[in-house]
This record gives sequence, C-alpha cells and structure tokens, in this order.
Amino acid sequence: MEIQTELPPVKKQEKPKESFKFVILVAAISVILGSGSGFLISSIYWTRNMDMISAKEPIVTEKTVVQNNYIPQTTEEQKTINLVKDNFDSVVSVIITKDVPIYETYYVDPFGSDWFNFQVPQYRQKGTEKKEVGGGTGFIISSDGMILTNKHVVSEKDAEYTVLTNDGKRYSAKILALDPIYDLAVIKIEATQTKFNPVKLGDSDILQVGQTVVAIGNALAEFQNTVSTGVISGLGRTITAASGTESEVLDDVIQTDAAINAGNSGGPLLNLAGEVIGINVARSNYAENIGFAIPINQAKKAIDQVKASGKIVYPYIGVYYTLITPDLQAENNLEVSYGAWVGRDSSGQKTETTFVVGSPAEKSGLKQDDIILQINGEKITLQNTLSKIVQKYNPKDTISCLVLRNKTQQTIKIILAERI
Repeated sequence: MEIQTELPPVKKQEKPKESFKFVILVAAISVILGSGSGFLISSIYWTRNMDMISAKEPIVTEKTVVQNNYIPQTTEEQKTINLVKDNFDSVVSVIITKDVPIYETYYVDPFGSDWFNFQVPQYRQKGTEKKEVGGGTGFIISSDGMILTNKHVVSEKDAEYTVLTNDGKRYSAKILALDPIYDLAVIKIEATQTKFNPVKLGDSDILQVGQTVVAIGNALAEFQNTVSTGVISGLGRTITAASGTESEVLDDVIQTDAAINAGNSGGPLLNLAGEVIGINVARSNYAENIGFAIPINQAKKAIDQVKASGKIVYPYIGVYYTLITPDLQAENNLEVSYGAWVGRDSSGQKTETTFVVGSPAEKSGLKQDDIILQINGEKITLQNTLSKIVQKYNPKDTISCLVLRNKTQQTIKIILAERI
C-alpha cells in the first residue's frame, strides 16, 4: 500500500457573489461608523466563517466554566492522580552525609636547587568536612517512622542518614536491619512524638504483565518525589545488579518500563489501587526504560521480623542440588520431569559436596541422588524452586519433604536452621 505523504492540491473556488456583496456592505458601514467599528465587524465575520469552514465548534464543559480546573481524561488518569496524592507524604528522600577529608596543595623542590626552581605539587590532609555523598528513596511502613529502602542505599560505612519528608522536614534516621539475602533495609526516623502516614502494601503474587504501575522516587538524588508511569513488562527476572565494585544476583524481580532513575532506589512501585507492589532497585544502562523492582511479598516477612525481633533472618537446609528439566530427565532417564535432584549440577554430573557439614539436610537422612518432589505439599518446579519455597518459613520450622528414592516415594522431615 502506497502512503500518501503530501496533501492533494486544493481546487481554487470562486468566491460567492453574496459574500462579495456582504464585504462591500461592511466597507460602507465602516465608512459611516468609523474604521474601528468596521474592523470589529469584519473580524467577527471572518472568525465566524473560519469556524464554519472547519465545521468544529469549541467544546466547553460545565466543570470547565465553573471550576476552571484540570479534568482527567480517563479513569486510569484519575486513579494515577489520586494514588500520587495519597502516597506523596509517605515517600521520603534518604540523604547520606559523611566526614570527608579536606586536602591542601603545597609545592616542593625535589632537587633542593636554587638554580632551577623546580616545583612539584604535594597534597596533605587539612581536617575534614561533612558532605553529602549520595542519596536514595524510601517509604514509610509504620506510623512510628519505620522506612523500607534498599540495602545499597544505606551501605556507606561511617555515614549519617537523614530522612527528608515531602513537607521539607529533616529527621535523623538509624539502621534497624539489613537483609542478608535481598537488597532490602529497614531504617527508622528518630522522632518519638511524630506520627507518620504509612503506605498500603499490596500482593505481588497476583501481578500481571501489562499491568499499569507508578514509580515515585528521589530522581538523581535531586528531584524529590518524581513520578513516572508505565507497565509491568516482565515477571520472575533474574539480574545481576552492580554498584561500584560490588554486585549482587537478584532473583524473581519485576521488570517495568516505568522510568527508574538513579536516586529512585528504595522507592515504591505502586499499582493503580495505590498499593506498593515492589521496591525499585535497579535499571539497565544498555536500554531505554528497563527497570527492576523487588516484589513486596519478599519484604513483608522481613518487615514482620524487624518489628518482632529487630533483625532479619532466613532459614536454610544446606543441600546442593539442581532443578530437573524435561531435557535433564531425557538425558539421564529420570522418572520425573520436575523436582530438586540432590547432589547433582545443572549438567547432571555429581557435585563434589552434597551437603553443608552439620546442616539440617545432612542430619535429616537425605542422600545423594534423592529427588525432592514437594515441600509441605508444594511442588518444586523451575518457577517454584526449592529455595523459593524454603524462604517462606522461619528457622526452627519443620518441613515435610516428599522424596523419590530408588523409584519409591517417602517422606523426610527437616528442621530448618538460621542462615548465617
């Protein structure tokens, strides 16, 4: 199909005689009433005729006339505006300050000669000064000032952390707990007499690709409470997030095309119901608008633990395994196409070590080549891994494992230990 890129020529039309007579009449009246009146009448004529040519009358609503306020065009737009208003005061900027050294420059002659006067610059420390060295975002999760953010936002050693709220107030904050697995941290505003407005937490297990989301954060550590919108563009991603010389593998994260800028780390990703469904954590430097967020359900357990005991702990069983795929099943003539194959790597080869010494798995009676099919009735698959299921429980919990050994199924009980 050929696309027409130019407008067709307009056929020249003769002006109706009636219109010409009307112009003569206007000119005559102008002479009588004065040139100003004639210009006014002529303007009305041509404006009216231009409206007639376009056949388009201006649309004016009652609300526009009476209120003269902005009117959202869609329901989605109205929901976005509402959730931003409801959550603005719950999103905070986290400012990192630190004592940094001050250096002065002086010059010396390495040869000590009066002939050449050769000067080499040298540097020496001259005290310290307190300076902002970074910033991120967080959001309030309790009325007494607990805040959820990223671990990498508050990982600077010997630093002080200040929380800046939307009304411009500054509060000192202390770190309550750092998550040993996920890039999460819980900090708290040190203000006992102030009540804060916490966010509502949603359910990240029911997210759908294509679902509209809104990100709020301290973009570039400069533009507080910047709002960006987009959709969930992927679920269950595994990424390696890096900052400086440190890197961390993050599993089961949310991918979104809502702009996640530097400084947005630790901020909320919200659904249109105004619920936080993710914690913004990283962005791709090699693409346009590919950002990632940690599902909020991964953080709920950590939040409860901090409130109850002041720390974040994780259970573990201490076993080396690989997840069975249909290809692995075919290559090794296995009886099942799912489950965790104990003491085997992804190619089906035996691992050098099957269990962590002294671990719950070693004590339980599991053996190399056992296939763990289920934990407490929950099937182990590529999407629902052994590790993902175990993290739902707490240290000292007892789990029931359905194990396939020598073509026979049996149940093995394991008491989970605390991951150190």
